[in-house]
Amino acid sequence: MQLTILPLGPFATNCFLLFMPEKSELFIIDPGAEAETIIAEAEKFPFKSARILLTHAHIDHISAAGEVAAKLHIPKVELAPADHEMYHSKANALPPYFEAAADLPEVSGFDPINHCTVIDLPGHTPGGSGFLFDDGQEKFLISGDTIFCGSIGRTDLYGGNYAALIKSITENLLTLPDDLTVYPGHGGETTIGFEKKHNPYLN
Repeated sequence: MQLTILPLGPFATNCFLLFMPEKSELFIIDPGAEAETIIAEAEKFPFKSARILLTHAHIDHISAAGEVAAKLHIPKVELAPADHEMYHSKANALPPYFEAAADLPEVSGFDPINHCTVIDLPGHTPGGSGFLFDDGQEKFLISGDTIFCGSIGRTDLYGGNYAALIKSITENLLTLPDDLTVYPGHGGETTIGFEKKHNPYLN
């Protein structure tokens, strides 16, 4: 697996490009802004097929999806069904930084993903998801905005629920191995063990 992380847009939202050489497949996760940068980086990989996966539907994680999908001939994006209403909503905006997205691709639930387990992580949004990749050699989690290094996702935004967020983290993340690397939707990487010991919201 080859992972590239691009912090993009006014909130430095992490867009992940994960290339799977085994099937020449490219996953673009959370194309939130700067479509041209994402496309240019994607075209460096010798992929035969590409897919867009979304950890959740907040506008700063989806706004470049339409342009990226059109340029790379990706027919749809994949997102947990509980966030589909938000994905289409005109209220899903953060002016003056992001207006509601236009020309978004069709959306579906998740198709099977090679070497990946999708983890349900409601709380930051109803359909928040994490992607646990494991090809037998490398293993890491892309957590969206559920947890950050030393912090947790906001719940005062569209679709947030604090109790659900803490339940997701406690039951679905902190039960994972301590040495598991976690790549959040903003900021740098962390590990499950570090968050257990040092995250002030979890102690």
